[in-house]
Amino acid sequence: MPRTYTIKNPAEENRIFTGRAIVAMIFILLLSIGLIVRLVYLQIVGHEHYATLAKNNHIKISPLPPTRGIIFDRKGRVLADNVPTYSLELIPEQIKNLDNTLARLQELLDIPEDKIEQYQKLRKREKRFTSTPLLLRMSEEEIAKFAAVRPYFPGVDIHARLVRHYPYDILTSHVIGYVGRINENELKTLPVSEYRGTHHVGKVGIELAYETELHGKAGYAEIETNAQSRAISTLKTVDPTAGSNLHLTLDIDLQKIAYDALDIYNGAVVAIEIKTGGVLVFTSRPGFDPNPFVYGIDSKSYKELQTSDAQPMFNRALRGQYPPGSTIKPFMALAGLEYQVTHPGQKTYCPGYFQLPNVKHKYRDWKRGGHGTVDLNLAIVQSCDVYFYSLALSLGIDNIHRFFTKFGFGEKSGIDLVGELSGLQPSKQWKRKARNQSWYPGETVITGIGQGYTQVTPLQLARATATLANKGKVVHPHLVGSFTENGTLKPAEAKPETTLALNPRNIDAVVSAMINVVHSARGTARIISRGIDYQIAGKTGTAQVFTVKQEKRYNENEIAFKLRDHALFMAFAPAHDPQIAVAVIAENGGHGGSVAAPIAGKIIRQYLQEPSDEDRNAQ
Repeated sequence: MPRTYTIKNPAEENRIFTGRAIVAMIFILLLSIGLIVRLVYLQIVGHEHYATLAKNNHIKISPLPPTRGIIFDRKGRVLADNVPTYSLELIPEQIKNLDNTLARLQELLDIPEDKIEQYQKLRKREKRFTSTPLLLRMSEEEIAKFAAVRPYFPGVDIHARLVRHYPYDILTSHVIGYVGRINENELKTLPVSEYRGTHHVGKVGIELAYETELHGKAGYAEIETNAQSRAISTLKTVDPTAGSNLHLTLDIDLQKIAYDALDIYNGAVVAIEIKTGGVLVFTSRPGFDPNPFVYGIDSKSYKELQTSDAQPMFNRALRGQYPPGSTIKPFMALAGLEYQVTHPGQKTYCPGYFQLPNVKHKYRDWKRGGHGTVDLNLAIVQSCDVYFYSLALSLGIDNIHRFFTKFGFGEKSGIDLVGELSGLQPSKQWKRKARNQSWYPGETVITGIGQGYTQVTPLQLARATATLANKGKVVHPHLVGSFTENGTLKPAEAKPETTLALNPRNIDAVVSAMINVVHSARGTARIISRGIDYQIAGKTGTAQVFTVKQEKRYNENEIAFKLRDHALFMAFAPAHDPQIAVAVIAENGGHGGSVAAPIAGKIIRQYLQEPSDEDRNAQ
């Protein structure tokens, strides 16, 4: 078979080669242009974005919690401080098996289960690279035990921290309150940026009411880390701003006198500086030690506090609501004078009981045989119930409600604490709304001696007493007198002044009778007048815990202690230049004159023997 030969065409081959070369060059050119555009974008347009991403790969933000502000009393004594302590802390990111590590630590240091649970809740709000405390206030024994095995616990270490401490513990537990570990509900409301790295927050008292001021503002540090997330160096630091220091109007000496004077009685004492409204004493007994709450109180101890019959965690000064008893009588007398249903010289005969027209029921006087004929002065001095039964009926419940509300009864005082209760000043409208019932004349009668539905808090009684002493100029109680901010002492914001429209003569008549309660031979509080060169104006009170049947007589020696009457006393001094107002409630104390009045007397004596601000400045 003959061989076939292909004849080459050089021109055609050159054309094909040239076309392919051009296509290849265009493709290479397009790729080069794309690469140049991408490089321009990365180096110029997107530089900031990608530089930030790269920086975040090796730089971490570590929060710097602020130092909590210190709380002082009026004389500069520390009521809440920060003390150095050692804590055992874990960084989850550096621990391969966290549960196993916690179990080993629990066995090594005998850590209660509730501490482990607290830690688990706390760490969930923190970043994995953040050091989170498991134990606070480690003992020397615990420190030594862990130090011996430290190399076997990567990611676990001991750190020095500042922790809250209350040097006066039970004396200030209800007024200063305490801080505790942040719980899940608080996590939802607290600003994350400000509380990152903070593990405690105010729970009650001043610590809660002034949480924002005391906490301060958090800072942060930019820390360079290696591939294993270990710190290499600190690149930038923004220092935290410490919380403000608070200077209270409270006097810890007076606070101690009040607490000790209550002695065996549960109760409350509130004393107010009349000219400023500053609270000098805010005592609720029994108290409790707030320090264990800072570190995490154990379940057993907390349950004991909650279930105790004495209710040590109940703030009686702020939330205790009691029948005011006869301490209400000066205000009742003033209401009668202001509404012109009586006058100082008007006489009332007291046979030892009072009856409504055409009603057999007898409203008894505390004095079985009665007081005979009394006027306003004798009715207050001898605490004649019959006089005030009659006066209340003449006034009517709505006038009583209207007048007493002016003095702050039945309303919150507005003190700078959280959780205040308003007490109860009844009226026809209140009963209809609250109980869907009509108001009865007999209920008005017993309202006249501070019984029935009427309920007051010790704080309300002290405030009303201060306003009466101030001749109707309303006193606004407060605890924080000033605060330190950026090294500057600033006074707390004052509330606007208001004055009740009262006849000075009527006030003088009531105050004169209150002076006689303490300084006359027949006064129910004459026991506290001995050995002083100034006058005290006051009023004793006894409030029933239970109702005594018509045919029965109250006999203190025949009933259980917890069923005995409460003892009350309210007073201010000096009577003609009032400086301090005091209200005392001693639960189951029985007699205001013999139990409650001496407590107030001790506080007044201590306060008035102190030099005034003018005297201090002159020294």
